[in-house]
Amino acid sequence: MQIHLFDLTSTEGKSIHVTPEFEKKSISFQLGEYPVLDKEPVDLVITNTGNKILELVGTGSVTVGIPCDRCLTEVPVKIPLQIQRKLDMKLTEEERINDLDENSYLTGTDLDVDQLVYLEVIMNWPLKILCKEDCKGICSRCGKNLNDGLCECREEPKDPRMAAISDIFSKFKEV
Repeated sequence: MQIHLFDLTSTEGKSIHVTPEFEKKSISFQLGEYPVLDKEPVDLVITNTGNKILELVGTGSVTVGIPCDRCLTEVPVKIPLQIQRKLDMKLTEEERINDLDENSYLTGTDLDVDQLVYLEVIMNWPLKILCKEDCKGICSRCGKNLNDGLCECREEPKDPRMAAISDIFSKFKEV
């Protein structure tokens, strides 16, 4: 959704309150493409604080289906959004690039809410996702989800030279 900010930039102290919907159906970046399972409307307040500087404050949340890091089962992950930005509307596109303020969500006086929310989701992306705390993962040979039960793969005999080290690890195993 595009929000036109021209009227807001011309009146100091003016404020608008909007609740646009996040319209993207998936989040895609270097790690892959993930479906958006649920989304709350973004509650945005945009205020002209003077001197053509806009303050953007917003909240919301997006639930994304992300695979478990151990067993690859899709896990619904709710990513909360806390948006706080200052937009200097006096700068030209070239000045923004030179100042390394590459706001891809701001084009002229138009604010692209979908791009703003997308960037917030990427910045708040969780580092590790588990379907449950004691997830057993998948078998490295057959690929069976070990949370559903043991697989039929044979366990290779262990190297007898490593038996002493294996005993030490089994005594102090904390998982």
